[in-house]
Amino acid sequence: MTFNSLKKSLLLFPLLVVVILATQSVVSAPPLPNPVLYLMGTEAFSTSGNPFVRYNYDVLNKDAYPAELFAAAPALPACGANTKASRTWVDIFDQSGKRLNGFCALGKPDNLRGIWFALGEGVVPPSYVYIEMTDRQTSTKYKSNLADTTP
Repeated sequence: MTFNSLKKSLLLFPLLVVVILATQSVVSAPPLPNPVLYLMGTEAFSTSGNPFVRYNYDVLNKDAYPAELFAAAPALPACGANTKASRTWVDIFDQSGKRLNGFCALGKPDNLRGIWFALGEGVVPPSYVYIEMTDRQTSTKYKSNLADTTP
């Protein structure tokens, strides 16, 4: 080994150690599961005299998510006028990817029981929907299964 090769190896060694240590800390963090979405039921309601059907959902494994994912995150961008929106936002999409509703201030994992979307009475719902939970602090997305829209 020449002196220049040895010198280059010694300069790269600290970088290699940093990469290994950083990788170990990332690998040791347990990954969170994707949400398991299911329909709880539907309910008729009206607002301003217009009839709607609300499709109510729950996330079966909501207890797997730590509370800090839903804590207020005033350092992150606001949700409209809400400057204390949560760290994680939840959006509901139909099977083709059209956004149906969103929640930006759930507050705690238990509030995943009660997410919903509504359609005008008589409007045929999509066959399936799914949710995406977006952790805005880490830019991580958790995508659920496709869930039925009929009980």
